Amino acid sequence: MTATAANLVQSVDWLAIAPPTVAAVVALAVLVADLFVGEQRKALLGWVSVAGLAASALLLLPLLDGDRSTFCLTGDGGVCSYTADRFTLVIQFVVLGGALLAALLSVTTLKDADKRLPEGEYWFLLLSSAAGAALLPASRDLATLIVALEVASLPAFALVGIRPGDRRSSEAALKFFLSSVTATAVSLMGISFVYASTGTLYLSQVADRIQHVDGQLHTLAQTGVVLTLVGFAFKTAAVPFHFWVPDTYVGAPLPIAAYLSVVGKAVGFSGLILITVVALPSYADVWGPALAALAALTMTVGNVGALRQQATRAYSAVRLLAWSSVGQAGYLLVPIAAAAYSDDAERSVGSTVAYALMYAAVNLGAFAVAALVGRTKAANRLTDYRGLYATNPFAALLLAFFLLCLAGLPPGIIGLFAKVTVFSAAVDAGLGWLAVVMAVNVVIALFYYLQWTTLLFRAPEGEPATHRVPAPLTAALALTGVLGVALSGAPQLVLRFADTGLF
Repeated sequence: MTATAANLVQSVDWLAIAPPTVAAVVALAVLVADLFVGEQRKALLGWVSVAGLAASALLLLPLLDGDRSTFCLTGDGGVCSYTADRFTLVIQFVVLGGALLAALLSVTTLKDADKRLPEGEYWFLLLSSAAGAALLPASRDLATLIVALEVASLPAFALVGIRPGDRRSSEAALKFFLSSVTATAVSLMGISFVYASTGTLYLSQVADRIQHVDGQLHTLAQTGVVLTLVGFAFKTAAVPFHFWVPDTYVGAPLPIAAYLSVVGKAVGFSGLILITVVALPSYADVWGPALAALAALTMTVGNVGALRQQATRAYSAVRLLAWSSVGQAGYLLVPIAAAAYSDDAERSVGSTVAYALMYAAVNLGAFAVAALVGRTKAANRLTDYRGLYATNPFAALLLAFFLLCLAGLPPGIIGLFAKVTVFSAAVDAGLGWLAVVMAVNVVIALFYYLQWTTLLFRAPEGEPATHRVPAPLTAALALTGVLGVALSGAPQLVLRFADTGLF
């Protein structure tokens, strides 16, 4: 009996699970501390949260020396629920780095709100979502994958609708909630069908067993694969499941819009990679063409939507960034689709990871400048950016650089490099038609990115507004700027992420 009990008790690799665990523990600590901290000292909760996210990100460093796994099957150390490999660490870096920058933006936003936002709940929800998002790329079984996805998503609903009495915020939260719940329901049904067909939830075992499913269960397995893919297409905001994005970004506090644009995408795409490339490689003939079509549709609809934004419309700058993020999601889908046709699926997936790193840095930087302008121009129209260079040259130059990176133009070398990497993944996989669609969309995107960039350097209309930059906002701008410039100066660093270590 004692021997049996000993076999059931596992030792936990605490270092491997430290990044998401620290974020979760700090979230609980902030929630409890909120009960005892006076109104005048609530700002301390924000700095504790920032420190917690920074500590979580720093705990990735000891994990660089090799792959670590925990929560493994007894007697089979190769089948585990949690694995901290190269792929996991890169995505966790994007997630925790994105959450840290969103937290820096939030410090200023909460201060400007002047007690109109519940600070304790805000920080608890943000840290909880970040913990779930950091757990997801390490998940190697379907149950952990779905739990991590929901831990990342559920607090985000509340964060979007956290402004009390704000109709726009409540409507955005409702749309986000309904679309995400639908996605989860579809994914769970698909995963239940896959489990019924294979008898396992572990991704590596699913990959082996789903190839040898009994003939009577073959249709059930196929249905499960399709439903699971549809569910994750919702999570990645791929067209036609993108309808919630523009209104959600406009209705949410700007730091949360920035968080969703980067961390939400990292969560959706890492989950999609694990489902397709790791768990279902034998169904590449199903998900490959489907993702290729979704990529073409998503980038086209996203860029056309951004192109149609009217400069004088309220929140047009945020809406443009929202539609732009939909278009960028199409580019991120291209290498995953290419993995179905490529002889080197790992390299194709690495192109998505490298592009995600570039996108995270520059998109968060663009949102940081939008948060700065939004402090004096609440409507955040594109016309509000006219003459920004005259009032704040630092912010204007940074935004111009970020927009050129997103467009893929020099001096935004990292944006050009990332697009070439994705383009070559499509060409190498024989998806020439998809590469052509991507090239056309890059040209379309040039128009609205350059149009916004030129506004920054025009003569301002009327009395120019002075933009005072608080220290947390300055830190966010500096961090994103330094990362973008460093990667543009040494784009070969991105190539190091082409080897994801997934296989």
